[in-house]
Amino acid sequence: MAEKNQVTVNTKKLSLIQVPFGLGTVRPGTEEGPESMLQAGLMRQLRKTACEIAGDYKINCAKPAADSKDPKHLPEVKEMGAQVAELVASEVGNRHIPLVLGGDHSVTIGVLAGLATTVNKVGVIYFDAHAGLNADGKMGGMSLSVALGMAKLKLSDIAGSVSETAINKQNVVLIGVRDVEPEERELILAEGITVFTMHEIDRMGIEKVIAKAIDIAGQGTDGIHVSFSADCLDPIEAPGVENQVPGGLTYREAHFACELLAETGRIISIDVVEVNSKLDESRRTARLAIGLIASLLGKRII
Repeated sequence: MAEKNQVTVNTKKLSLIQVPFGLGTVRPGTEEGPESMLQAGLMRQLRKTACEIAGDYKINCAKPAADSKDPKHLPEVKEMGAQVAELVASEVGNRHIPLVLGGDHSVTIGVLAGLATTVNKVGVIYFDAHAGLNADGKMGGMSLSVALGMAKLKLSDIAGSVSETAINKQNVVLIGVRDVEPEERELILAEGITVFTMHEIDRMGIEKVIAKAIDIAGQGTDGIHVSFSADCLDPIEAPGVENQVPGGLTYREAHFACELLAETGRIISIDVVEVNSKLDESRRTARLAIGLIASLLGKRII
């Protein structure tokens, strides 16, 4: 496993990691997200950036046993997460940017576990309609609660050599949130976690929100991880998600946000999740997602 260090990433080196995992959610389809994004033209979009593909991997995701009675599919989540964590740690250690294609948002647990074994301190910018802070429920809604030590499952259950100080609530920012459970709301307020709901985006504008997010996630950290759930987008433009919540980010707000993040040069890893191919007519959501990936990686109009 790569030794922890301050990361200076060669932004021209990108490692693609496909994670066709959908057991962290209810409806089938998110496990087909990686293939859907590839079929929608991901490689063509990547060629429009300055990035070189240094690695291309696909996680072998286990299916639950026929007699399994675990509704959370915890063994499968842990197995998937361990594989993702090992690859992410290795690629970041090699100064490559892991681009992780999910799958549901439980995939992010493995990504953050991998970062916590390799990076001294990492900021997290988390685009989602939901808070990801459930302490108990479907694993796709628990990514941040696991990463912040607020759930029974810990990152150390995924990768044994994680640092408990690598991911701190002071450097975590949620953007686009508009569907929050009462328990999550109480936790956000009690712990002082930074959340920019759609109300703040409407009031402040996406440029100011992203500027503040960069300041918070970048304060004293060695780089920023961007986790992008397709359901942060308005379902009018991105219908291929399981949990549609009206009033999300517009096409241009999302692209501008990604362009601003790319300009920082501080992104060390990316995951894109919750594209449900079975709900995605004409791959509209997949096509939007891959365009946003290109923007995160520095693609500009001119």
